[in-house]
Amino acid sequence: MAEGNFTTMTEFILLGFTDNQSLQYALFIVFLLIYLMILMGNIGMVTLIRIDSRLHTPMYFFLSNLSILDIGYSSVIAPRTLMTFVEESKVISFTGCALQFFFFCIAVSCECCLLGVMAYDRFIAICNPLLYTAIMSRRFCNLLVAGSYLTGCVNAVIQTSLIFNLSFCRSNIINHFFCDVPPILKLSCSDTGVTDIIHFIFSTAIVSITILTILVSYTYILVAILRINSAEGRRKAFSTCASHLTAVTVFYGTAIFMYLRPSSKYSMEQDKIISVFYTLAIPMLNPLIYSLRNKEVKEAFKRLKDK
Repeated sequence: MAEGNFTTMTEFILLGFTDNQSLQYALFIVFLLIYLMILMGNIGMVTLIRIDSRLHTPMYFFLSNLSILDIGYSSVIAPRTLMTFVEESKVISFTGCALQFFFFCIAVSCECCLLGVMAYDRFIAICNPLLYTAIMSRRFCNLLVAGSYLTGCVNAVIQTSLIFNLSFCRSNIINHFFCDVPPILKLSCSDTGVTDIIHFIFSTAIVSITILTILVSYTYILVAILRINSAEGRRKAFSTCASHLTAVTVFYGTAIFMYLRPSSKYSMEQDKIISVFYTLAIPMLNPLIYSLRNKEVKEAFKRLKDK
């Protein structure tokens, strides 16, 4: 750090979870296994969707993009976290920290948007089945995915620029296992009031708009399902939404608890556990949720095995 009228931070130290060496090795094995499961599960899902022509539908196109995002944002976090367990030095450069946050912000924002897009897709499929192919054209699906990525990029550029243009002079020790917003802002000697407000506004806007899309879509879906006369018909209609609803509940439950709280309510030790859940556990669970609770994916696996 260079001294002057203000302090220029050149690197941070990620504290991680514990200083206990034997516990660090145990955590390394656990995190490595989780990361390998994320890679295998999501790469397997993308591969299956690509090679099985029966899965070349809008729903599975969005699901393959969701799997790519899960690979992406877990890969931004997991390798660096694994290094902190086995290396004595837990240093991450200022630029490395900013880049880690930037790509993480893109992936999480985009995943929120994609979950909203997938809810809209289910709404069209159940409420307007005769127009489904016409509405959910390949071009429109590509535009929805591109819009999700663009939203993520805009959010990441604005938030990263605001956060990493602050002055850091109190300490360079981040009480976390990756560069996340709350622990970084705690290190700043600048007035973080504007940054806090803008971070809250952007996070709330993305979450609120996507949740509203999901709630409205599923309200119409529920009404449409209740109008179906046969119990078997209702069951089949609902089964197409069950996997997505499970993924939405898990993802948004942790995201809302993590980011849409007053800063006075943050507990770093508690947040580390929650962060593990949404950075690593959810990307690991998503392929299981969409395969174990999805008849078409199960059948695709069976066809692949029989070849």
